[in-house]
Amino acid sequence: MPSRKLIGSTLLGLMMCTAAVADTIKPGIVYDFGGRNDRSFNQAAYNGAKTFQERTGIAFRDFEIQSASQSEQAMRNFARRGLNPIIAIGFSQAGALERVAKEFPDTDFAIIDAEVNLPNVRSVLFQEEQGSYLTGMLAAMASKTGKVGFIGGMDIPLIRKFACGYEQGVKAVDPKAEIFINMTGTTGSAWTDPVKGGEIAESQFARGADVVFHAAGATGIGVLQAAADKGKLGIGVDSNQNYLHPGSVLTSMVKAVDVAVDSALEDAKNDQWTNGVQILGLNENGVAYALDEYNEKLITPEMKEKVEKAKAEIISGKIKVHDYMKDGTCTY
Repeated sequence: MPSRKLIGSTLLGLMMCTAAVADTIKPGIVYDFGGRNDRSFNQAAYNGAKTFQERTGIAFRDFEIQSASQSEQAMRNFARRGLNPIIAIGFSQAGALERVAKEFPDTDFAIIDAEVNLPNVRSVLFQEEQGSYLTGMLAAMASKTGKVGFIGGMDIPLIRKFACGYEQGVKAVDPKAEIFINMTGTTGSAWTDPVKGGEIAESQFARGADVVFHAAGATGIGVLQAAADKGKLGIGVDSNQNYLHPGSVLTSMVKAVDVAVDSALEDAKNDQWTNGVQILGLNENGVAYALDEYNEKLITPEMKEKVEKAKAEIISGKIKVHDYMKDGTCTY
């Protein structure tokens, strides 16, 4: 018969094991259209989760949706399996997340690029107009024709927000500049069509544009490829895409989606999870223009000086960049 001392030690060990299990989170990530390897928005989210996993040893589950209905199914399935927190990547998943979060009030959820007002949801938004303003300045300074382009993915207010910030930055440098703006489509497939992205870019180049900024997910890969093929300049988005075509990508408007995901998982691990809205702009390093070994020869010291000055003035409030989503207009 086991001694009381042995029984006590066993119970203590079980209690410690239970506590350790309780402290271990089970994250789940549901990507937007385009999937984890879009080299842009979704991949930034994946990189954030991967960074967390490598640092902590805590693995995550993820799912790549192929249709809108799969978003809700994936989140509900994750919640039923006890995954927590669950992070939805992309505004299009807001409705699905809201429905599932109501069903599982004890599960923490986060969503990138949308606001869901529930007590168990963290909403992370970015001031894309600020970063786009800086890329617009660089585009105008790099352009030799005085004509630049913007190619968005799905035609939604969020992408118009990028375009509006870009337009303001271009006009701040060259009030007479001509800006071509095209959207790829009105459905989720607008994010996953690099061939169409390349075709639209070529049409803008044919009209005289020599710098084109995309905010189109995987579709933008075609935009950057077309720029490289035509000897023009592209501008990447969300992730740093400078490396895709060294010497041909002027810069990338980086959104710290990776940091937002990593921070959310770290907060959950440390029992410091907070809900509500987080807004990340230049001041919080939530957006930025990318400068590295792949594009350093394209951005002169004078260009960098002007952009850094504008960045400081946006942070201080001296320069106010209009947010398209506030009123649906691009007046400035």
